[in-house]
Amino acid sequence: MLLQELKREMGFFIGDESFVKLALNDWTELFYEFIKWNKTRRPVVIIDEFPMLIESNSAVPSMFQKIWDQNLKDTDIMLILLGSSIAMMETEVLNYRSPLYGRRTAQWKVESLQLPHLKPFFPKYDVETLVNVYSCVGGIPAYLQKLDPEQSFLENVDQKILAKGEFLYEEADFLLREELREPRNYSAILQAIAQGAQSYGDIINRTNMDKSIISRYTSILEDLGFTKRVYPIGAKPKPRKGQYVVSDNYLNFWFRYVFPNKSELESGDTSHTLNRIREDYPNYVGHVFEQTVLELLKEMLHRQLLTFSFTEIGRWWFKDTEIDLIALDEVERAATFIEIKWSNVGEQDSHRILNSLKAKTPEFLWDRKKEYYGVIAKKIEKKQVLRDEGYIALDLEDFEPL
Repeated sequence: MLLQELKREMGFFIGDESFVKLALNDWTELFYEFIKWNKTRRPVVIIDEFPMLIESNSAVPSMFQKIWDQNLKDTDIMLILLGSSIAMMETEVLNYRSPLYGRRTAQWKVESLQLPHLKPFFPKYDVETLVNVYSCVGGIPAYLQKLDPEQSFLENVDQKILAKGEFLYEEADFLLREELREPRNYSAILQAIAQGAQSYGDIINRTNMDKSIISRYTSILEDLGFTKRVYPIGAKPKPRKGQYVVSDNYLNFWFRYVFPNKSELESGDTSHTLNRIREDYPNYVGHVFEQTVLELLKEMLHRQLLTFSFTEIGRWWFKDTEIDLIALDEVERAATFIEIKWSNVGEQDSHRILNSLKAKTPEFLWDRKKEYYGVIAKKIEKKQVLRDEGYIALDLEDFEPL
């Protein structure tokens, strides 16, 4: 059926109904005939959800290898294969054991949208609410479209995520079943990380799983892009062990609030979970906001909207000392130290935060000629005063033009 559908599309492209009437037995014949018939325009052939085609016929990668080698390689036809199943695309298309290995001229992982892209989805939301939404569902367009822009953020959480049967209530389970053979164990690890387990030992203690199993599972979750390990900036060589975080905001939210409360939510009672979210969410957003700020600063640097520059940016920690964000300019040998607060910061609080920050910076052993300090918060009172004193002061108001 798919072959016949593509044949029709090719016939429309060529502008000759006779092509549609051709009796073709397989994909190789289809592309062979298409090249002969097409004489004018440059075609771009896009096959979406290619892994589903492979599931229906395991010989498909070999067929497309033959198609490419014998028919397409020396033509100006562009062939694009898309797939949302990371595991299938990796093993069946990109892996060196795949018949298609070595044929690609490019590959591109399509990333999710970032915070500045959310405004068109929710034109009535202010920046603070957009941060709340982004921290909850991330930047996947399909997820954003499930929320109602006319409802408040918490109403959307209650009705679109916590309600049994809703797309965003089921999606995390679906993702794990799609990509993994043993979703139960992976769910336990994701829940542990989402609830604060950062180290290997923390994950073992929270899950009570065997050390050798944890190692294999965490490695697979990293390969799939569900989790990642974050290393302190400036540390070279990288430490053997980093801190684990859930990469995707939707999965992070779901495993922090939905998965642990599944029993209640299955009964249709969302009130307890919603109250917990209402109380805990500022703390949760505070951690997500650190990563969001990193993305926003990169965008501001790209648009030349910053008063400082950097070639590398990230968190730093050593033993009991931690700095939310350090931006390094290796050209100027300058280091910018920033504390991030998901709160409203008064003038006195700003100076207290900056003094505390200065006290920690000597422990960051990176050779530098210049140092700068700053605060990024939800709202900073009299931030111009701080700027006049030579500090960096940014809040949500500064990110709004993005």
